Amino acid sequence: MKTQADRTAWLTGKPPCITPPNQPQKGWRLVLLGAPGVGKGTQAELLAVKLGACHLSTGDVFRAAKTLAVCDRSPAINAALDYMRRGELVPDDTVLGMVKERSDCLTCGGGFLLDGFPRTVPQAEGLAELLGQLGVKLDGVLSYELPLEEVLERISGRRVCSQCKASFHLVSLKPKVEGVCDHCGGRLFLREDDRPEAVRVRMQTYEKSTAPLIDFYERKALLRRVRCGATPDVTFARSLQILGVSA
Repeated sequence: MKTQADRTAWLTGKPPCITPPNQPQKGWRLVLLGAPGVGKGTQAELLAVKLGACHLSTGDVFRAAKTLAVCDRSPAINAALDYMRRGELVPDDTVLGMVKERSDCLTCGGGFLLDGFPRTVPQAEGLAELLGQLGVKLDGVLSYELPLEEVLERISGRRVCSQCKASFHLVSLKPKVEGVCDHCGGRLFLREDDRPEAVRVRMQTYEKSTAPLIDFYERKALLRRVRCGATPDVTFARSLQILGVSA
């Protein structure tokens, strides 16, 4: 099994990520899109291992930023933290600034998988300009798609342990005893964000912001739609088929 590329450089903005020794000849450069609950993060991890590419998640950067020492924070990260402390959305130019600070990762010979960025057309335009300056081109944009009712079923079936935070699912990963964590015996509960009404709002927000982004990449002939399967392996196989990569 291939070793996943080191993501430390992406999180810290230090020298380029290390390309695995079994790196294939082609370094794939992809953007991954997908609504909450479709399993995009899982696909990113699987693809990173298969393709030998760096999984560049802006969500990772935001989470890591909160724990970085002050001396380790870049100007863009400091700006992003200021917005987050005020409970405000981080603006496009600040998010793009965080990506620019990691330009070495974008030119890494192993390629990259951008997960969580871009989220808007201005961010996509900024990314295109940045990649142009770096002499790098996107190979494609994978849009993971699943009907709303199936998204609701996936997310509303999640249960989280109130003590150890382990995750379960009422269909795909049932606990041995209903409502009880297999690991610590804690009570399982449904997060507020996972309730059907909350999921519908999240989906509406995602579709409103992402529809123009999908159109943007479709006009550039980069968009590749991936119908999510019943399991991550099915979806992964479809992703590889679309990319023309052997399983």
